[in-house]
Amino acid sequence: MIRVMIADDHAVVRDGLRHILERAGGFEIVAEAADGAEVPRLARESEPELLLLDLSMPGRSGLELIRLLRAERPALRILVLTMHAEEQYVMRAFRAGAAGYLTKESAAMELVNAIAKVAAGGTYMSQAIAEKLATGLQEGLEAPHLRLSDREMEVYRRLVAGEALVDIAAALCVSAKTVSTYKMRIMEKLELANDAALVRYAIRHRLFDEADDL
Repeated sequence: MIRVMIADDHAVVRDGLRHILERAGGFEIVAEAADGAEVPRLARESEPELLLLDLSMPGRSGLELIRLLRAERPALRILVLTMHAEEQYVMRAFRAGAAGYLTKESAAMELVNAIAKVAAGGTYMSQAIAEKLATGLQEGLEAPHLRLSDREMEVYRRLVAGEALVDIAAALCVSAKTVSTYKMRIMEKLELANDAALVRYAIRHRLFDEADDL
């Protein structure tokens, strides 16, 4: 039995994942986390072999959690399951220490196969994600947005999605002043003058799925 911990802030998603794995057999769900802040504690208490992790949760971002857990529990295998298919998220997740990356659009059988492969010590990336990653690499690795930290990139994503500073602060469990500081750093690193320029940059570089709808 593969000991699995699920970390996602949506109860419906957690229930669906549990149902898929229980039907497949060979998996034991040892813990579920709905908030990024509780993931490290639950991982220590339940000792999973594999963590199925969403990147966007309140309290602590998935990328931060990957780095922290890899430092605390090097043997823990981490498979990202997220709505973000953008290549820059894929690269950041693997650099942080993830062993696999899937989007929530993946079929149940692909998820089961990915968990089994990652738990056995392998890595996994869907063909669609691999193609996006290859496209991003072809466009070059010197783009200004690659200088953004993981937290700055998360704030940038939320700004482009139209979230207010106070809402971003609440989601990330920081002050609005801290979010304003992140925004200022983002604009400095990207050499942009205003909010409209931030959105145009995101659209031009296809950074976020949210920008495609603007």
